Amino acid sequence: MTDTAVPDVQTHCPYCALQCGMSLGGDGAGAPLRVTPREDVPANRGGLCQKGWTAAEVLTVPDRLTAPLMRASRDAPLETCTWDEALDRVVSEVTRLQGAYGPDAVAVFGGGGLTNEKAYQLGKFARIALRTSQIDYNGRFCMSSAAAASGRAFGMDRGLPGPVTDLGRADAILLAGGNVAETMPPFMRHLTDAQKAGGALIVVDPRRTATARQANLHLQPTPGTDLALANGLLHLAIQEGLLDEDYLAARTGGFEAVRTVVNGYWPDRVERLTGVPVPYMREAVRLLAGGERAYVLTARGAEQHARGTDMVTAFINLALALGLPGRPGSGYGCLTGQGNGQGGREHGQKADQLPGYRRIDDPAARAHVAAVWGVRPEELPGPGRSAYELLSALGTPAGPKAMLLFGSNPVVSAPRASAVEERLGALDFLAVADFVPSETARRADVVLPTAQWAEESGTMTNLEGRVLRRNRAVPPPRGVRTDLEVLAVLADRLHAPGTWSAEPAEVFEELREASAGGLADYSGITYARIEKEGGVFWPCPSEDHPGTPRPFLERFATPDGRARFTPVEHTGPAEDVDAEYPVYLTTGRVLAQYQSGAQTRRVRPLADAAPEPFVELHPDLAGRLGIADGDGVRVASRRGAATVRARLTDAIRRDTVFIPFHWAGEGRANLLTNPELDPMSRMPEFKVCAVRLEPVPAESSAPVDEGAIA
Repeated sequence: MTDTAVPDVQTHCPYCALQCGMSLGGDGAGAPLRVTPREDVPANRGGLCQKGWTAAEVLTVPDRLTAPLMRASRDAPLETCTWDEALDRVVSEVTRLQGAYGPDAVAVFGGGGLTNEKAYQLGKFARIALRTSQIDYNGRFCMSSAAAASGRAFGMDRGLPGPVTDLGRADAILLAGGNVAETMPPFMRHLTDAQKAGGALIVVDPRRTATARQANLHLQPTPGTDLALANGLLHLAIQEGLLDEDYLAARTGGFEAVRTVVNGYWPDRVERLTGVPVPYMREAVRLLAGGERAYVLTARGAEQHARGTDMVTAFINLALALGLPGRPGSGYGCLTGQGNGQGGREHGQKADQLPGYRRIDDPAARAHVAAVWGVRPEELPGPGRSAYELLSALGTPAGPKAMLLFGSNPVVSAPRASAVEERLGALDFLAVADFVPSETARRADVVLPTAQWAEESGTMTNLEGRVLRRNRAVPPPRGVRTDLEVLAVLADRLHAPGTWSAEPAEVFEELREASAGGLADYSGITYARIEKEGGVFWPCPSEDHPGTPRPFLERFATPDGRARFTPVEHTGPAEDVDAEYPVYLTTGRVLAQYQSGAQTRRVRPLADAAPEPFVELHPDLAGRLGIADGDGVRVASRRGAATVRARLTDAIRRDTVFIPFHWAGEGRANLLTNPELDPMSRMPEFKVCAVRLEPVPAESSAPVDEGAIA
């Protein structure tokens, strides 16, 4: 709410990577800000989902933090303190612990919702203010497998291969593991545009989701078998003579090794492995190969696996064999999840990267970035631990003793969440920057109240690779600072080298310089250009460069300009079902909630629409277990147990159950999930593990949500 009138300010939604355009305005006198969808933004064209319409309510949630909190000791309660007291405590603990154990005694954990400026400054702060290698971010749980597979195949990872509006002209689209009708509803407009024009939508998902119900063809595989399915589809494409042989010869390398592997994925075998009928597979391949323009898209369902990089690679191999990537109106793409999931991984939050999508172990990259930062290359630390490995190392003899956390809530969002809680509790010191007392913030020694999306400016990079402007509509509440202010003040108190600005425009200018010459080159992008052009696509190496909406049209970002095939084999999930745990669990999102729920569970209309977690199971499975609709159910894996209510539906396989992961307390889905990591991307296996179910007596069946509205 605001006491003075607010003229309409053009900005973007704080939630998913579609970054829908909206305007914020208000009449003052304590009235809430008014959200108006923008027609001039191609991603949403005047549409918003329920989360977008209620986005302004996040700014005034009942437990909004407006003063720092600090506890005198681990057993003491969090109490209000001054900013000087909070910052002094952070600096003294960092100095003490690094003095005793070295720079890597302090870790940093970031988030995929931070603006480009904040993600950049956080990475810089870790490397030259703290001198630590121990930095990663929650985007490791989102995009890392697709990024690794795209880098391996194309030499570069950038979400979609063109503007999202290109999808509306496609003749066929295969979407593996995504439920965009719920996770980013305005995106569905582009898919339905294609269908209205005669195109086909093929959805791969173990559940008949809202997206699958709108598809022309739904392939419903056993969880963890997506790779076998993709190899089987490629086998059929070869068998039926549907390959683009000219494209293979001119623009790719390594196909013969893949051909040899997929020869073993004959249709009947793949049907046995996946449960997908052979006629459905044949129809999918014919639809994909039958038009001039086609896409293969993956999302978390195909990526969040201990073999996620290989699963995505199998779908990329299929797209390459059909000649799709690098052609206008066709290609392979990944649907980025978090609001700045694309930009957030480009500029230094990841353990192995420097700004511009540079590798931290590349001497040339280190020299370039060090020069921008005013330090020597040898002063920059090397690669650190990936997200789950970092969380697992906290408080161990060889691990960090302290953590500074910005824009994440791993107590809810990390796999095997109870173990993550234990590691946070083992730290000597935890500082969390957040706008509410999230489940992770409640475990901190210091909590720093920070500004929300409409209270600060910056840039975001959406799922297309389009850099957008987020404009401030209202000032933060009194007592609240931006993340950039916090980092700049801490850097000053730690006597860090270089310059440290709290102004987004100044930080972006430095980001431009640091990214110059990298894969994600922003050096030609300015705030003025973004405003004038409605966003600029990277790479954009100079101010007179038009930007790159469709990379790979002429060549791929590999040394020889060719895309690379990589043979991959199906091995199944890291943890398969057995007599003790006979049912597959998969996790995901629902329409009214977002990520760990720290924002959306506090917004009344969203909490009313989706008030609690649930387990979705087939009536046949429920009948065998004596579970009725609405019953409390204890779902147990080898890592823990969650108590949720049953929701019966025939839209899910009989051998599979589904729990959304937005809630805390006894209904946390991530108490169950498997932290087994992909060897290349370090992505945990969120999407499949083995569980057993049992009914819970009515008096003890209500799930507990620590962050729900009272």
